Amino acid sequence: MRVEYVLREEGRPAGGPTIDYAAELNPEQLEAVTAPPGPILVIAGAGSGKTRTLTYRVAWLVEQGVAPEQILLLTFTNKASKEMLARVASLLPHDLSRLWGGTFHHVGNRILRRHADRVGYPKDYTILDREDAEDLISASLGEAGVDPKDKRFPKPEVLAEIFSLAANHRTTVGSILKKQFGYFTELESWIAKVGEIYLRRKRDSAAMDYDDLLTLSSQILEQSDLRDRYRERFQHVLVDEYQDTNRLQSDFVDAIGTGHHQIMAVGDDAQSIYSWRGAKVEHILSFPNRHPGAKVVRLETNYRSIPQILELANHAISHNPKQFPKNLRAVRAAGVKPAMVALEDGGQQAAFVAQRILELHEEGTNLSDISILYRAHFHAMEMQLELTRRNIPYTITSGLRFFEQAHIKDVAAHLRVGANPKDEVAFHRLARLLPGVGPKSATKMWNEVAGGKALAQVKVSEKSAKGWSQLVETLKQIAGKPPAEQVKIVVEGSYGDHVRARYANAVNRLDDLRQLEDYANGFANTADFLAELALLGNTETEVAARQGDNEGEAVRLSTVHQAKGLEYGVVFVIMLCDGLFPSSRAMETEEGEEEERRLFYVAVTRAKDELYLTHPRLRMGKGGDAWQTPSRFLNELNRDLVNVWRVKGATGLGDWS
Repeated sequence: MRVEYVLREEGRPAGGPTIDYAAELNPEQLEAVTAPPGPILVIAGAGSGKTRTLTYRVAWLVEQGVAPEQILLLTFTNKASKEMLARVASLLPHDLSRLWGGTFHHVGNRILRRHADRVGYPKDYTILDREDAEDLISASLGEAGVDPKDKRFPKPEVLAEIFSLAANHRTTVGSILKKQFGYFTELESWIAKVGEIYLRRKRDSAAMDYDDLLTLSSQILEQSDLRDRYRERFQHVLVDEYQDTNRLQSDFVDAIGTGHHQIMAVGDDAQSIYSWRGAKVEHILSFPNRHPGAKVVRLETNYRSIPQILELANHAISHNPKQFPKNLRAVRAAGVKPAMVALEDGGQQAAFVAQRILELHEEGTNLSDISILYRAHFHAMEMQLELTRRNIPYTITSGLRFFEQAHIKDVAAHLRVGANPKDEVAFHRLARLLPGVGPKSATKMWNEVAGGKALAQVKVSEKSAKGWSQLVETLKQIAGKPPAEQVKIVVEGSYGDHVRARYANAVNRLDDLRQLEDYANGFANTADFLAELALLGNTETEVAARQGDNEGEAVRLSTVHQAKGLEYGVVFVIMLCDGLFPSSRAMETEEGEEEERRLFYVAVTRAKDELYLTHPRLRMGKGGDAWQTPSRFLNELNRDLVNVWRVKGATGLGDWS
């Protein structure tokens, strides 16, 4: 007689499932978790339990008899992957060590360690971190014959960003320059040459940078025998935050999953907000077309926010034509309607938010459960000033307050030396902006100035001569000018070229400097302007030190992009003016406006209990105060969705009056 005996995994109990899925999940989550094999697109609305759904899907597959080594879980952060796998391990008495889970690059590295020889690398290749990559790019500049004295040429940090974007978009350097770095298009041939040398030098040294881990593993999956092997190995592919995939990541998923189409893509098209770093909302929108027969499950039960906030969010995003329609439903009890608040100017907006924060704190709200969100970092300048003046502790997601940023301090240093040639600290800062000038060289230059030499007579190296000459000329031009005009002269002079060459986010930094110019318009002389900046810096230190008195409590200031995935009891969304939020650049295209509307949706869905939407009627500009149009996202809302707050002294309510 023939007897079959099945070995089960160690610790795995005999019999059926050990988890009562129907009891643990809501009906929408249950439908996604227990869906039959095949392509599945889970549209997970904000606060709907996306991570829970993915976790239980992995557990369900294992309990259905799928071997862990046949499951591939792709995430965007190692933290997310570890959290999900830890949750699954807590649910099941199984050994999950053979399950492949991690970031795209982590998985790409595992593939390359097995097959690097297929793309011309040894299997013991080394991985360059960002600093290593920039050092190798710097060496490539010299080999390419780039003039190190040319301040217009992008620095290694910027080149690294350009090459990374080209890799992730699966496009050319020229295409990236045209789209995001237009001020470098005349240097395209030189930049492309540096890129070619950089690629060769990486191969020569058997080293890969971060992007190579995915670029080269994708090339491996283009080889039919290996592609078929990995398709057979990974019978189930699960992808988190699918709306954030770039072209390279989307192609990577399809290369493995297209054979059997057993892909579960989880994400929210309404939260696709990273096109500037390569993410394409089209990847999630076109998923059903690329994977015929895909089952689309919508998670619309929201556990985070009160109904009134969700009603506003649903209405706001409904104006986007390209989307998977969804209607978030609250499980929480009703609360107060979001507040729509029009203010006279940025200063009054800041005063309102600060006063309301103090009132909420007195009512028992922890400061750490309050967030102020904005479209761009410079939008929060007045807010930071007001919080500082009122001794309200705050932290900024970027880690730097507006006036602490390097480019702000650089421009201020120009004005400081112009006003006081004996300012040694500011002089050192300016000198070190020059190519080839380090601490020792800057000290030698300063000693000559301190000894009585005019700036134009200071000895500098040939490498620094051109930059020094331009700096001396700039200091001459700003002499005797009002502070706002001085800022403008500095930025439009050589420092603007420095920003473009030095920073990958040069456009945002130049926006900051334009805001600094507007702020300087409020001062009659440079001494008062610089004194204000210095006093703010000292006060900020005191406020930070006082955080201990509040047991670490601090209001969180953040751009909306950096707040994605977070939640707060109370959220203020500020500077909701056309041209600011949405940004003027984004409004140039339909796609840009739609992404800005998704960004607004992300902002409002961070709020759990209270939401305040504020906009100033006036903004300080070069020619004085300029009228501001309320954001189109506000004017699209039905009036019954908000409470309109009238603040004393604020008479301009736009379409809301």
